[in-house]
Amino acid sequence: MRTRPLKVALLGCGVVGSEVARIMTTHADDLTARIGAPVELAGVAVRRPSKVREGIDPSLVTTDATALVKRGDIDVVVEVIGGIEPARALITTAFEHGASVVSANKALIAQDGAALHAAAVEHGRDLYYEAAVAGAIPLIRPLRESLAGDKVNRVLGIVNGTTNFILDAMDTTGAGYQEALDEATALGYAEADPTADVEGFDAAAKAAILAGIAFHTRVRLDDVYREGMTEVTAADFASAKRMGCTIKLLAICERAADGGSVTARVHPAMIPLSHPLASVREAYNAVFVEAEAAGQLMFYGPGAGGSPTASAVLGDLVAVCRNKLAESTGPGDSAYTQLPVGSMGEVVTRYHISLDVADKPGVLAQVATVFAEHGVSIDTVRQTGKDGEASLVVVTHRAPDAALTGTVDALRSLDTVRGVASIMRVEGE
Repeated sequence: MRTRPLKVALLGCGVVGSEVARIMTTHADDLTARIGAPVELAGVAVRRPSKVREGIDPSLVTTDATALVKRGDIDVVVEVIGGIEPARALITTAFEHGASVVSANKALIAQDGAALHAAAVEHGRDLYYEAAVAGAIPLIRPLRESLAGDKVNRVLGIVNGTTNFILDAMDTTGAGYQEALDEATALGYAEADPTADVEGFDAAAKAAILAGIAFHTRVRLDDVYREGMTEVTAADFASAKRMGCTIKLLAICERAADGGSVTARVHPAMIPLSHPLASVREAYNAVFVEAEAAGQLMFYGPGAGGSPTASAVLGDLVAVCRNKLAESTGPGDSAYTQLPVGSMGEVVTRYHISLDVADKPGVLAQVATVFAEHGVSIDTVRQTGKDGEASLVVVTHRAPDAALTGTVDALRSLDTVRGVASIMRVEGE
């Protein structure tokens, strides 16, 4: 066994970073045995050096992250500061000065993963980021390595714990969106500004990463169609229950039926109660993978938090350190297919549409005509009426999303349609 320690620089010492440092210290003997050499925390870059950080030698703390990654004796840089800059520049600098990188930075990998992988290859270094998607759940490595000999056709997942907690509360207690959000905030599941979660930005970054790995092509954050969940109502859940469904914010990555393109999207959707994802409760994450040979696989567990995310970071750290000792690198970017990323309009899906209409003869016929004119087949219709007003709920068969969107636009122009109360896709069937 090598006796000279592998030196690790930690960029960021918040909830995740401090837990990484703690595990490196308390599990030092186990990590040494698993890696084949000791690992040593050689420096910690922070913004507020005066803050007391239990278990961390104050002499290791610095505000000069650039100088830390430039030292030349650092073997691995662990980046848990998040955001685009300075993380991007620091990672690139780390490669240039001989260090491999472990990152939990979903936004950066989703936006600039291809360039960062190219920089890693240029300098013969590793770039690992298991913690960027779904916290402690082993997901990226199975997609990149365990299923490397298979063909993945679809990835369907709940990849944001905050939104799942909110939707689960609405489903199980009948609470409205704001009430459920307030509860999530009080319990610490939602940030003071929950926009990144509830508007789907966080899940979209993760969808970009998953699609790129699953389909061996380059998918950027800008390629991902995104809808938030702030408009989901108690009435939507009531309709979902009548259909034997619940509602989840889903990240969906699909290979086209002809294999010629891929799509990635994030939006709320009704999903049958019989689907494994329907039973994912509270702030848990789960990802459902459909592969040609392996069939259907499900990965489930805590998707956020200091300890779960640190677990994923440490798993990558062990792998990267082993590669360092073997003077090799692990799997890198695999984008050989270079498949085009299709638009949302090309996606084939189903719609659940709730309309407020005039309660008079001929309305249903008018609505049905609009669907027929746009080539959309109706599966079921439910109508209730009182005092000259009516609610019409239409569930369609599968059709291109562009045709469904065109149908809804045309419905809005009918004099007999007073409003489109709700539109939601139906997935997972």
